[in-house]
Amino acid sequence: MKVLVIGSGGREHALGWKLKSSSKVTALFFAPGNPGTTTLGTNVDLKVDDVAGLVKFARDQQIDLTVVGPEIPLVLGISDAFKDAKLRIWGPSKACAKLEGSKVEMKEFLRRSNIPTAQFKVFNKAADAHAYLDEIDGLIVIKSDGLAAGKGVTVAKNPTEAHDAIERVMVKHEFGRAAGAQVVVEEILRGEEMSVFALCDGHNAVLLDYAQDHKQVNDGDEGPMTGGMGAFSPVPGLLKPRHEDEMVRRIVVPTMSGLVKEGRPYQGVLFIGLMVGDTGPKVIEYNVRFGDPECQTLMMRLKTDLMDLLSACIDGTLDRHEVAWLPDTSICVNLASAGYPGAYQNGHPITGIEAAEKLGCTVFHAGTAIKDGQLVTNGGRVLSVCARGKDLDEARRIAYAGCEAIQFTGKHYRRDIGTRKAARKA
Repeated sequence: MKVLVIGSGGREHALGWKLKSSSKVTALFFAPGNPGTTTLGTNVDLKVDDVAGLVKFARDQQIDLTVVGPEIPLVLGISDAFKDAKLRIWGPSKACAKLEGSKVEMKEFLRRSNIPTAQFKVFNKAADAHAYLDEIDGLIVIKSDGLAAGKGVTVAKNPTEAHDAIERVMVKHEFGRAAGAQVVVEEILRGEEMSVFALCDGHNAVLLDYAQDHKQVNDGDEGPMTGGMGAFSPVPGLLKPRHEDEMVRRIVVPTMSGLVKEGRPYQGVLFIGLMVGDTGPKVIEYNVRFGDPECQTLMMRLKTDLMDLLSACIDGTLDRHEVAWLPDTSICVNLASAGYPGAYQNGHPITGIEAAEKLGCTVFHAGTAIKDGQLVTNGGRVLSVCARGKDLDEARRIAYAGCEAIQFTGKHYRRDIGTRKAARKA
């Protein structure tokens, strides 16, 4: 089968890396891909939001399956366009993608479906949001409505930070006018955050192993939110059996049935961001694609043929499949450019990837490019350094040795991925 992977980050490199191991895959294409994906297949000079161009390429090249990595083409309706052209594609419809495309839509769906989440209010005027903040006490979370590459969330530690977040989102339009047209102001949830992924075929859902992301840019969960600085899987200490049962009963099942009831059955992978606290799991957010860097850790451990699972999502046959995992622990540490998630410089030469791989790491490219024959930085998150080990400590030792081996000017990474005590407990 000829497969097209849409995207250019570490997530897409990892998906391609796993698909390459399938005996069913005869050729891989990446649009637009990155320097790392050239070792797996052919990069195609098409942007992820060029829906018409991607449909034409898939038709002309007789692509058997297209796999969508990032959220932007899904929100634009790429799955609908491919299906209209009688082309097989893995990813939810535009109607389902609203769960990520709009925080307001997502929160209102949770409320309609009686799914546990944080209490919230929606504002479309900055003055009204500021007035509400003046009326309440305690910590609060500010979320821009639209897509913001994982950066549109502020956990305000004091009123000044909360008011500043409103200004950045709604007045300065730091994440764009569309993303800042509305904000969600919600109570802060206490507990441990974790990422739950469910493969879905419209009616059936199969849970994947759990992972934990680390969102803030600095050690100790300090600094601004990012797209993700690192992750590990599995996460043995977070979900007690009663919490897992509650999650399936009160979150996964109502989500699937609620979408069917609204005429938009979900096919693809559903990413449920959870906060697990004393009162049980609650939904922080939905995403309509694999998380990055969680995807990297899951692909490192997945034993089942990924092609079989993706096809089952499309064909409505997930109930005939089981997902098998390697017993190892995997970890991903993202190397970022200095200044990320704010302003940063590109074009710094990168060395040491081969040395990291000799130490046992698998390195996925994210923000890289080739300039004058040299691999250079070309993004906020530059490389995902991944490793497997018999336990989390061994995986961490290998991955962090690889992080030290790789060099570029301004290299920044968190040194505490996988050290939260609650998540490590077996």
